Amino acid sequence: MEQNKTLVTEFVLTGLTDLPGLQVPFFLVFLVIYLTTLVGNLGLIFLIWKDPHLHTPMYLFFFLSMNHLISLIECISQFYIFASSANTECFFLMVMAYDRYVAICNPLLYPVVMANVFCTQLLGVSYIIGFLHPMMHVGLLFRLTFCRSNLIHYFHWEILQLFKVSCTDPRVNTLLIFLFSVFIQSFTFMSIILSYSYVFFAILKKKSAKGRSKAFSTCSAHLLSVFLFYGTLFLMYVLPGSGPCENQDKIYSLFYTIIIPLLNLFIRSLRNKEVIDALRRIMKINSS
Repeated sequence: MEQNKTLVTEFVLTGLTDLPGLQVPFFLVFLVIYLTTLVGNLGLIFLIWKDPHLHTPMYLFFFLSMNHLISLIECISQFYIFASSANTECFFLMVMAYDRYVAICNPLLYPVVMANVFCTQLLGVSYIIGFLHPMMHVGLLFRLTFCRSNLIHYFHWEILQLFKVSCTDPRVNTLLIFLFSVFIQSFTFMSIILSYSYVFFAILKKKSAKGRSKAFSTCSAHLLSVFLFYGTLFLMYVLPGSGPCENQDKIYSLFYTIIIPLLNLFIRSLRNKEVIDALRRIMKINSS
């Protein structure tokens, strides 16, 4: 029976909709969003590089085809890049929360604690963990065989969707993704909440209303990014298949991959007074 099965090596992504009339409008809308996000982030990187006032640890932690066929190797490569970025972002957000904790709770020690060497070490550890962890899941993917339908009802390759067309029992893969997702998301999220708990009480102790307002403004943008990011990840990987229908899964993934990066551009930069001031300085220099 096993010999009669045809192994699948290519998959078809159906996209967000099966209606041909909506594919081009969707493509154009998401292209504009993607280009806006890309240009905005490149502009932010340039601004941080040009303006010495932004050379602080906080800003070092930012960062139409008709053929829908995608090979298995391309699927795995896409998953690895996606998972590595998501893992690294979790640890970056945790480090940024620690940065805010030191800046607000121990401002006199901030230049010593958050020295360049220590910041570089934090960045390095975040990248190492972020890029090593998905290797385990990539290795486990090679134990699976695919001989059912090669149709994946998604607009990008997503590992949980691949398990649905696997002929090999994927329960080991699913269990490990669930366990590691819970551990990494819980550890980093609780570390962020702990840091901001100390920050919150430190802000309340400030006598100056202006000082409290400035501190809340600095932290609120980061916290909004945290809740958007972790909320979507939690729905996608900690509660998979616990109720949401297929279209809701697509919405969660769409929100995470396209909408959140665009929102973060505005949340982390355009709502930040230091970034706005730096932009004004650059524009003033160029106009003079």
